[in-house]
Amino acid sequence: MEPLHARYPFLRSAREAVAAAEVDLAAVVEREQAVVERAMERVEGALSDGQVGEQHRRVRVELLSYPVARVFVSLVDEHVLTRKYTRAEAVTARERLETDRRETGLESSRRRRLELDDLLEEFELRRAVRETSDRYQVAVGTYLRLAADQFDDEWRLVNRELQDGEVPVTETELLALVRGAVRQRVAEGLPLAVPDAVATALDTEQARIRELLAELELTRDIDTVVPEMFPPCMTHLLDQVQKGEHLEHHSRFAIASFLTSIGLSTDEIVDMFKINPGFGEEVTRYQVDHIRGATSSTEYSPPSCATMQSYGDCVNMDDRCETISHPLAYYGDALEDAEEELVDWRERQAAESD
Repeated sequence: MEPLHARYPFLRSAREAVAAAEVDLAAVVEREQAVVERAMERVEGALSDGQVGEQHRRVRVELLSYPVARVFVSLVDEHVLTRKYTRAEAVTARERLETDRRETGLESSRRRRLELDDLLEEFELRRAVRETSDRYQVAVGTYLRLAADQFDDEWRLVNRELQDGEVPVTETELLALVRGAVRQRVAEGLPLAVPDAVATALDTEQARIRELLAELELTRDIDTVVPEMFPPCMTHLLDQVQKGEHLEHHSRFAIASFLTSIGLSTDEIVDMFKINPGFGEEVTRYQVDHIRGATSSTEYSPPSCATMQSYGDCVNMDDRCETISHPLAYYGDALEDAEEELVDWRERQAAESD
């Protein structure tokens, strides 16, 4: 096992390294709690943030957390989980690749890095991808297969050049296509056949994942905006926005993704943020459209309570906070428990403008 395998656990060489180490999955699940915890972080991050979280400092823990995470996905065996998890692994892989490509200096020279050419070799794309002086040419069949997850109109074949059975792409676009190959590799074989002993040992983790999925299911039914019922963390962030305070990127993402998840349109969020000089309309519109999946292949959910805590955005906790694990679950419970008739913020705005 080596650092490259931990960083890119979907590689064939990573799988071979695990096999060569004769890892007993049942023993890992029973005795190596750090691996199980990191595997849960991968799955929870996929559901809440669309990524699998920060890499563990220990190579063995990081590498083995990948097959254990696939076990979790297999045991729960829900389409939405499989889709979000495989995409999150692919998104993380692309970000790590781009980070590696930007790195320079001593740290970069010490660590074996993965190059774009390595991935083309890994996924047997050498014959399908041809580099020219200023771009790459991708065989049309390969292009269609790898672009299947790309929803923007620009990826539709009718909107692309096509000559001699090839589609021209930029390097950035090729990386996006390679991300599709990673997602397909991660999805291979899912759901796995999991021994009963392993499944039983992971009962608690399975229950936790099903709880998170239930919370995500709840969000699809929320289309009511009542700021008085927001969880304390989101109330605080929205208050900061409307006071014109500067927010860190993770804080902006948290409040914007929360508002999109409860039904606010991009225009409505822009109006809410207009008072804040740090939220220029063009930038805000782009960020919100990206979060809601209008300009990206992923619709992002708000961070979980654990993630909010890790970034210092979990503030003013109340009694309800003690019983939930996601801001959207808080909001859904608050709406359900409300004793008085609730008036949507949008209706109030419309009434005030009349």
